[in-house]
Amino acid sequence: MADHYTILGLSSTATLADVKKAFRQKASFWHPDRNAAPDAAERFRTVQQAYEVLSDADRRQAYDDNRRRNLLDSPLETAQEIWRNYFDPLV
Repeated sequence: MADHYTILGLSSTATLADVKKAFRQKASFWHPDRNAAPDAAERFRTVQQAYEVLSDADRRQAYDDNRRRNLLDSPLETAQEIWRNYFDPLV
């Protein structure tokens, strides 16, 4: 499961305004019409999906609850996934 906060470059304490701003920046960068990278469309969809979840209060609450539960269930696996999600875009 991808970490929506990491995708948008946010912390879990981000406000709705922060989410909107990060979405606009990432969506503008990864939009397939503006970015010729082969994975631009896929990354754009990922950014859209993260925004859809984090911008809706109910969906965000459910996501946060699930995220906390996963961190407690398998902290090492979760930490490795977050680490990969952070560094993969930088490569």
